[in-house]
Amino acid sequence: MSANKDKPDFSGVSGGFTSNKPAAPAERAPAGQPSTDAASKAPDFSSVQGGFDSSAQSSDANVVPAQSHTVQRGDSLSKIARRVYGETRHWRVIFEANRDQLDNPDLIHPGQVLKIPALTTIDDD
Repeated sequence: MSANKDKPDFSGVSGGFTSNKPAAPAERAPAGQPSTDAASKAPDFSSVQGGFDSSAQSSDANVVPAQSHTVQRGDSLSKIARRVYGETRHWRVIFEANRDQLDNPDLIHPGQVLKIPALTTIDDD
C-alpha cells in the first residue's frame, strides 16, 4: 500500500492481453484469384479525415462574455456568480480573476469594481 492510506497502490499493475486460443491458420487463395484473408476484407479508411474543432459551441453551451461588476451593498461573490453565470458555484472564477484586490472571498466592499471573466457553461438538461 502507498503512503496515502485512502488511495490504493496500483504501481505493480501492468496491462496487456494474452489469449489461450491458438491463431487460426491463414487461408491462401489459389494463384490468380484475389486473396480472402482478413486484411483484404478490412475496409479502406485511407481517405478518412479526422479532426475536432474546439471553437465549435455545443447547442447546450452558454457563453458569458468578460465584463466588470461594481459591488453593491449585500453582494457576495456567489450572488454575483449566480446573477452573471447562472450558478453560485462559479464564485471561485470571479475570486481568482480578482486576486490582485481580494485576499478573502468573503470580504468584498461596495464600490469595488470586479473583473468578471468570460465563461462557457454547459446546460446539464
